[in-house]
Amino acid sequence: MSTLTIRTDPEVERALESLTQDGRSRSEAVRAAILVAERETRRSRMRAEAEALRDDPEDLAASRELAAEMDALRAW
Repeated sequence: MSTLTIRTDPEVERALESLTQDGRSRSEAVRAAILVAERETRRSRMRAEAEALRDDPEDLAASRELAAEMDALRAW
C-alpha cells in the first residue's frame, strides 16, 4: 500500500470532520471518498456511452432490425 499526501483547505477540513464523525479515521474517509468518486466517474462514462448509442441512428436501426428478426423467430 502506498502513501498519499495532500494539502487541505478549510472546505476539505470541514468535509473530513463530517466524514469522520462516525469514528472513521481520516485515511479511511479519504479512501472511501476516492472509491465513491471513481464509481461515479465510471457510471457517468457508461451513461454517456449509453446515451450516445441510444441516439445513434445506425445503432437504433440495427436494434429494430434485430427485434423484428427475433419476433419473426418467435412466431415461427
